[in-house]
Amino acid sequence: MNLKDVCDKLELKVLAGNNGLERDINGVYICDLLSWVMANAQKGDAWITVMTHSNVIAVASLLELGCIIVPEGIEVEAESLAKADEEGIPVLASGLTAYKLATGLYELEIGK
Repeated sequence: MNLKDVCDKLELKVLAGNNGLERDINGVYICDLLSWVMANAQKGDAWITVMTHSNVIAVASLLELGCIIVPEGIEVEAESLAKADEEGIPVLASGLTAYKLATGLYELEIGK
């Protein structure tokens, strides 16, 4: 599913990476341990994480992830958002928990 459509359906706020909203999301990965994400996330995944430092952007870029979604209204560091814009990585925010985001993405049939 197109990331712009996902944002509309789940009411996600785009914090950075507007130029990447036309990409498709193929799956979902939820994890906060960078080395684990690097070993297991797949290209095109939406990554749900509570981490907001710039290393998150580097990992997303390296793996060519579809986007980063930050749950629970967590504030993202300005340095990270600037890096995301530079790398073309969409960073999205939601007031929902990671669980509710994941179930919402599942209901949209992402990763099925």
